[in-house]
Amino acid sequence: MSMSPILSALMRNKTGAVLVAVQVALSLAILSNALHIVSVRQEVAARASGIADESSVFYINSRYLTRESAEYDAAVQRREIELLRAISGVDSVATANQMPLGNSGGNSSVSLDRKQVNQSANAAKYRSADSLIKTWQLKLLEGRDFTPADVLEVDEQVSKEEPNTSIITKALADKLWPGQSAVGKTLLFGVGEDAHATQVVGVIERLQKPWAQIGEEGELSAILPYRGLGGIPGAMYTVRTEPGQRDRVMKEAEAAMAKSAPVPVVIRVKNTLDDRKERYRADKALSWMLITVSVLLLVITASGIVGMASLWVTQRRKQIGVRRALGARRAHILRYFIAENLMITGAGIVGGVLLAIGLNQLLVSKLEMTKLPLEYLAWGTGLFFALGVIAVYGPAWRAATISPATATRTA
Repeated sequence: MSMSPILSALMRNKTGAVLVAVQVALSLAILSNALHIVSVRQEVAARASGIADESSVFYINSRYLTRESAEYDAAVQRREIELLRAISGVDSVATANQMPLGNSGGNSSVSLDRKQVNQSANAAKYRSADSLIKTWQLKLLEGRDFTPADVLEVDEQVSKEEPNTSIITKALADKLWPGQSAVGKTLLFGVGEDAHATQVVGVIERLQKPWAQIGEEGELSAILPYRGLGGIPGAMYTVRTEPGQRDRVMKEAEAAMAKSAPVPVVIRVKNTLDDRKERYRADKALSWMLITVSVLLLVITASGIVGMASLWVTQRRKQIGVRRALGARRAHILRYFIAENLMITGAGIVGGVLLAIGLNQLLVSKLEMTKLPLEYLAWGTGLFFALGVIAVYGPAWRAATISPATATRTA
């Protein structure tokens, strides 16, 4: 098929062709970047927290309405742990000061030398008098878990003492000692002469911070063997249940702790999956919004192509009739309109690819987005070519079925 008649016809109808090409370009640029953002958000929301089988883990906070001594706090914690462990379906219990994805907790600057002025990293500080490795089933890559001898019990009203051992994530170990084993090394919590030194006794594969930041920063965590006493009356416990038993155990645990409390107590129970949903609710809302916008763009672009092709069919009825009278078959007419649309769509795609790359560069520089993978542009190119063919097929088929006698009628 000769392209010159198509180009000649397009030059006589430049406005419509340009508008459709611009529409395709804008749609491709927005669609490819929107779907890239959705993909990145979904990957972030699906990141492992470090806790194995999050559906079997929950945590329970008890806050007593009276203040007692550190000895009283220790006795209460031990009693409540034994109470939780005695519930049918409970696999493991540990004290904890914060939860991955919980969106609240404590962190600390980390350094390697007291002479440092700036921190080497900022790490979340998980504290537990029990084994979080066992309860959360964290993957230990090097070294060992804490022993009872490592646990430090501190009356926080009179002392700021910190444990002398720690377990850190691989991300933190790699940041502090690239290419080296962290086990046996000493790290400092804090910066300067007052920083507290601890010896790394173990390295775990992963444990997200409570705030779940994107990238390496969200994986910089440390666990310390610590039981704080004499502060806010009460404690937080994290519980692993047998598969499928979580909801029942949560209800029984809340009821048992409320019933056994010697003084008025406020109890709050929550599971890790709810934390994950809350933490990534905004990301999921953004993803659905971008998906909706992408679908609307596709519908609008397809509608524009259909409208343009239908208008041209109406305007060219006599030309089509003449071609049919001169022997053009339906396939020739159909092929003509499809080729014409592919030329317009192709021009729009070229502009769209350039615009998509430019838009992505802006997002990378302003919002710290990752670069747009080329496969998104490849898939977008194929999608819009297919969309163009599908959208123009109906009007093109109607043009191909025009009768020569009807098209050339002057009345």
